[in-house]
Amino acid sequence: MWAEDEHRLGLHPLNRMIWVPRGEQPIASVNWKYQWLWLVGFVHPTSGDTYWWIVPLLNSEVFSRVLADFAQHFGVSKHKRVILVVDQATFHTSRQVRVPEGIHLLFLPPKSPELQPAERLWPLTNEAIANRSFASLEQLEAATAHRCRVLLERRDLIQGLTNFHWWSEAVTNYG
Repeated sequence: MWAEDEHRLGLHPLNRMIWVPRGEQPIASVNWKYQWLWLVGFVHPTSGDTYWWIVPLLNSEVFSRVLADFAQHFGVSKHKRVILVVDQATFHTSRQVRVPEGIHLLFLPPKSPELQPAERLWPLTNEAIANRSFASLEQLEAATAHRCRVLLERRDLIQGLTNFHWWSEAVTNYG
């Protein structure tokens, strides 16, 4: 049982609070361009494994391609099945989505991000880009890709954040 979610990142910076000496005003450089890319994250909460895609846009066609790549990468087939927990984003529920054989989409109730383990990935990925201003999407993508590579090796951290107490029971009962 895996979970999948998407996160929009852009040149408009993600600002976080920082410590500064008393009496000093923090200064943040800002790029006011509204250009975006999407980070697609898959997580296997019981093991802490992750799988990432960075895409320039997200729609039913792109989501179908990401699913196909996920299935190929993990050898998903009619003999090796995966239940993929997703929210009800338009491109998840569209009839145009091509779901590879062996992947079964399990839709969460509407407006319930607290049930989605993959939602817990975004604070970790944002850490590399918080309070930074990028001149281009390529720079943002490079920083995000590097952070995702680091997180691939942090299985214990990912497992601790995403393996909700009820997840193992749900996996046992569903699988």
